[in-house]
Amino acid sequence: MTVVAALAATTVSVVPRRLVPPVVVIELLLGILIGPQVLGLADTDDFTEFFANLGLGMLFFFAGYEIDFERVRGLPLRLAGVGWVLSLAIAYGVGGVLAAAGIILSFLYTGSALATTAIGTLIPVLRDAGDLRTRFGTYLLAAGAAGEFGPILLVTLILSGQNPVHETFILLAFVALAVVVAVVSVRSAWRGWPLLERTLESSSQLAVRLAVVLVFGLVALASSLGLDILLGGFVAGIVTRLALKGREVAVLESKLTAVGFGFLIPFFFVSSGMNFDVDALGDTATLLKVPLFVAMFLLVRGTPALLLYRGVLAARDRVALAFFSATELPLVVAITTVAVDQGHMRTSTAAALVGAAIISTATFPFVGLALRRGARDPASEGEPSPVATPA
Repeated sequence: MTVVAALAATTVSVVPRRLVPPVVVIELLLGILIGPQVLGLADTDDFTEFFANLGLGMLFFFAGYEIDFERVRGLPLRLAGVGWVLSLAIAYGVGGVLAAAGIILSFLYTGSALATTAIGTLIPVLRDAGDLRTRFGTYLLAAGAAGEFGPILLVTLILSGQNPVHETFILLAFVALAVVVAVVSVRSAWRGWPLLERTLESSSQLAVRLAVVLVFGLVALASSLGLDILLGGFVAGIVTRLALKGREVAVLESKLTAVGFGFLIPFFFVSSGMNFDVDALGDTATLLKVPLFVAMFLLVRGTPALLLYRGVLAARDRVALAFFSATELPLVVAITTVAVDQGHMRTSTAAALVGAAIISTATFPFVGLALRRGARDPASEGEPSPVATPA
């Protein structure tokens, strides 16, 4: 598995950037290739599943970490929230039609999968393209945060829980604990960071170790409380961002990125590829579902981008936002796994959804980057006003 991860990274480094898909797509495809249903060179076991879960937690740590609330508060966050609710309504409406036609079993699970955004997967692409710190990037970060946090709450409270009321109380307790951790982190950051910064170039690496403990600790806590581990990683990222407020710690970010994307996160995508049901795609009806779901991704997540951002983004940027927002993969894998385990989704539908998510992640960022290329949106334009209202 580590060899496959290294091969994926080598491919990304050798192939021209404008031609290569995100590295996570290559990792997933190579996982399918070496998996038991294709070449049969490897299979998942308890060891790989353990590290895959850690990698999933780290992936959502970075999704939470990249949410700078000072940047996205106000108009970007309001538009993102309204946009995700609109996406969910469209997704459940489309899911209801598909369920009535017998194409799927449950509109709830399929609709929830359609209403996601892989902002954690997009962040490296946006960072490499220089779009992460632009005005456009601010709106996209907010939309992506809503497209990940909203579905995580759905998975935690409804899709994977037997008692939504009980799950809600547990979630509130978890959030309260996370808030306490965040407050303590922020208040102690200024006193403790000089010490932590001195360790960044030493063998102790105290700051990195504390961040990793925070991620795994909240993931383990969320799992022990019956919540989804995605929530633990996501909250850990938010807490770390708050603790670093007002400081430039590029060295720490670089080291955390190396631990996450260099080691743990590839385990999740390669193992997901190895678990992919290739045989299900041999059915013609299943194959036809793949382009249908790709179109549904654009309809569900792209419509709010085109409708709600008319007063704040140019037409070309709105279309780019639509394609970026419709890029889906990690949560589609997570939701379809839960749905199949609980008997609410056929394995063929899950395979078609994951296949469509792979296509979206392999192609939609290219379309978004192409639309953004040449767009006049330098970081010097400044961030959107948190109290602005669309024209």
